[in-house]
Amino acid sequence: MNSSMADWRVGTVRHAKSSGISLAVAVAASSAFPPVLSPVNLKFKHSDYREKSRTEDLHKEPFTTDVVLTDGGVYDNLGLETAWKRYETVLVSDGGAKIEPEAEPWQDWALHYYRISNIIDNQVRDLRKRQVVGSFVNKSRKGAYWGIRTDISHYELKDPLNAPFKKTAVLANISTRLAHLEPEIQERLINWGYAVCDAALRRHVKHALPRPDGFVYPEAKV
Repeated sequence: MNSSMADWRVGTVRHAKSSGISLAVAVAASSAFPPVLSPVNLKFKHSDYREKSRTEDLHKEPFTTDVVLTDGGVYDNLGLETAWKRYETVLVSDGGAKIEPEAEPWQDWALHYYRISNIIDNQVRDLRKRQVVGSFVNKSRKGAYWGIRTDISHYELKDPLNAPFKKTAVLANISTRLAHLEPEIQERLINWGYAVCDAALRRHVKHALPRPDGFVYPEAKV
């Protein structure tokens, strides 16, 4: 298993685990969404890194020793950057929330700034989505996009899994939170992701894929 961690400008920590970075810490850093859960602060020795490459212009202290991390979605919420540079076929699963209109926007600076931040995030995500879908249309990439708010009927399959839009739209509106989700809700969300992924792949990637026999959790449905 590759236990390294890297930044294209700072460099690569050769053995993150032996440097005290556990899998739990990596998961926490990936979930460190601002402002409440971010940042995650890590400490390294400069000697923990591999030899500097040509592109690593920040391969120096304090960038190498005092590492400050936040949720990667702040930079690229669809996680496209690395895959886009390396692969011809790209599959995108978008579980992001949709920004809602506000008839009476908050006027105080804190909540106004929060609203602006959400608009910026939403616009970046929409640009990434248009980049992906546009590349599929012009044939520069192969693959498929599906989202938690997708209407499965738009794939125009004869035999999609039974996931009516009225029900999946309710699932899409479940907020992201640090609270326990009932097992049935978790199972329905998993089923919905499974169904829309199947529809996207059979419609846009490989038509010959067999239809699944049913949901992962048949009793829960969507």
